[in-house]
Formats: sequence, structure tokens, C-alpha cells
Amino acid sequence: MDIDPVNWIWTVRRQTTPAPGGLIDKGTKGKMARRVPLIEEVRPIVAQRLLTAGPDPDARLFTGPRGGRITTAVLRDATHWDDVVAKLGYEHLRHTGLTWMADAGVPLHVLRIIAGHGSLLTAQRYLHPDLQALTRAGHSFRAHLSGAPTASKTLAAALRAL
Repeated sequence: MDIDPVNWIWTVRRQTTPAPGGLIDKGTKGKMARRVPLIEEVRPIVAQRLLTAGPDPDARLFTGPRGGRITTAVLRDATHWDDVVAKLGYEHLRHTGLTWMADAGVPLHVLRIIAGHGSLLTAQRYLHPDLQALTRAGHSFRAHLSGAPTASKTLAAALRAL
């Protein structure tokens, strides 16, 4: 199992996809394992699934109705994932999750590892700050400048001169 229940980190190494002759396991999209923190809200569910899966290191948290492998697409359909994402008002929850982490102060180089991206530029493409995030950035900037009165006055004077 690729979940560390002490530190609550999930190491994503594989995905199951349809192929001629059945399902196959292959590496992640970026061909890179990624480590994803599991927040407290999902830990009880994951802990229960770990108990159900047993000690087999190749066991899966989620299985089909007869205990076999399932694809990501089947899991998304079974959990109505796209409907959940839409009800939250988002299109791509992977992008949204990374954006929320960035808004919470998670550094870009850490987000790159969580997303499994090879470069910081790719990780940046997943970040979509909303209007509230931009407004908070303005408030933070103003608060920073108010702590440096000279900078604040200089900026105000420069803007008035325009």
C-alpha cells in the first residue's frame, strides 16, 4: 500500500487504465511518483479502507464490486466525482486543490512535488487564483507597505503623478 498512515502521505505511483485484453497498471501521467498529503477530513475513510485492504503491499484502497482493479474513470463515475466538483463550482478539482494549497501558503516547489510535475512552470499552469485571492493579495500588499511608510508614500506620490 502506498499510504503512510503515520505521516498521512499517499505516494501515487500508478494508475489503472483499459488496454487491449483488459486492465493494465502503468506509471503516473508524468512518469514520476508524487507524494500527496492526506488532510484530516479524509483520514478516517482512508484508515477504514486500509483495514479492509489488509497487509498486502499491492492491495488497493478501492476495488470493483468483485474485489478487482478499477480504473480512475470508473472510480470517478462511481463517486459522481465530476458532479461533486461542479457543485463546488469548479471545473478541475486537481487545479483547484493545488490553487487552494498555494492560497494557504504552500510553496510552489512543494506543490510541484505534490502534483508530480517535472518543472515549476508546469505546476504554475495549474494555479488559478480567484477574485478573493487577488483581493487578499492587494490587502496583503497594502499591509506590507503600511509597515514601510516611506515606500507607501513614494508609491502613492508616483501614482498621483500619473
